[in-house]
Amino acid sequence: MASPQDSVAKTNDQKSTVSARITGEGGKPPSHALISICKSLVAGGVAGGVSRTAVAPLERLKILLQVQNRHNVKYNGTVQGLKYIWKTEGFRGMFKGNGTNCARIIPNSAVKFFSYEQASNGILSLYRLQTGNEEAQLTPLLRLGAGACAGIIAMSATYPMDLVRGRLTVQTEASPQQYRGIFNALSTVFREEGARALYKGWLPSVIGVIPYVGLNFSVYESLKDWLIQTKPLGIAQDSELSVTTRLACGAAAGTIGQTVAYPLDVIRRRMQMGGWKGAASIVSADGKGLEYTGMVDAFRKTVKYEGFGALYKGLVPNSVKVVPSIAIAFVSYEMVKDVLGVEVRISD
Repeated sequence: MASPQDSVAKTNDQKSTVSARITGEGGKPPSHALISICKSLVAGGVAGGVSRTAVAPLERLKILLQVQNRHNVKYNGTVQGLKYIWKTEGFRGMFKGNGTNCARIIPNSAVKFFSYEQASNGILSLYRLQTGNEEAQLTPLLRLGAGACAGIIAMSATYPMDLVRGRLTVQTEASPQQYRGIFNALSTVFREEGARALYKGWLPSVIGVIPYVGLNFSVYESLKDWLIQTKPLGIAQDSELSVTTRLACGAAAGTIGQTVAYPLDVIRRRMQMGGWKGAASIVSADGKGLEYTGMVDAFRKTVKYEGFGALYKGLVPNSVKVVPSIAIAFVSYEMVKDVLGVEVRISD
């Protein structure tokens, strides 16, 4: 039979448990947790905006290469394509669509990084519970899963912005349909093509984001852990990596992720252009203009009319873009969190 003292102790333990759940780990009040969440979201948003603006010209060229008509080739490569844009559209042409891109990527990046932190923490807790090892750490495969969850959540939340960003980026002075801006494009697509049109290409995006974002986080975090643990050539000091080394880790992660997922990005972009009045001259593969009934049909027609290599159109400028973009995003995120005083990094 339990003594009165045991009953009191048990009640106090239960109260402590409830209090811990309410206040969060370490007894932090809800306001502290909310501030930490906001700081994390701000860091992710800044990272996305800075990284994408830095490579905006290459981003636009990649999309133009992905959707151009093979019977009317204007862009033959990275250098020639950038020169052509500069010659025909000037400085503003180099950054066309970047405002829309940032309006999409800032919330996308904020949600992505925050979702990864939450997903990785949840997966780690379940993993430790399953294995019974409180010291267990995330494996590369578990990081891949956390990254995939984060990518799907972030992409789905901001997908309509990605669709109109692609159309604004492809739009030229000769395009019959002229969108005046982000909100005009959103309202026009909704009015003329219906609500479902705002999510054209969503399926290949979901499938593509799993290896892309998943591998980005998994490779970046795993590579950092390996360098800290093995310290090859004395590259890590006191469990910390230099900015240059972290940039290299981010570059490796971005290169691997985008190479695996790139064909799905091409198909997504072509599906997004379908149904756009006057867009056939841009996206047609046989000179007559094509409509896609779905992801598989888009793959089939692209390969049939243009060959397997068409699935990698724009890969070179995208590779040149991805190396600094992903690297800058990861490092910017960690640096902004340091400046804002957020205790937990994605590695933790």
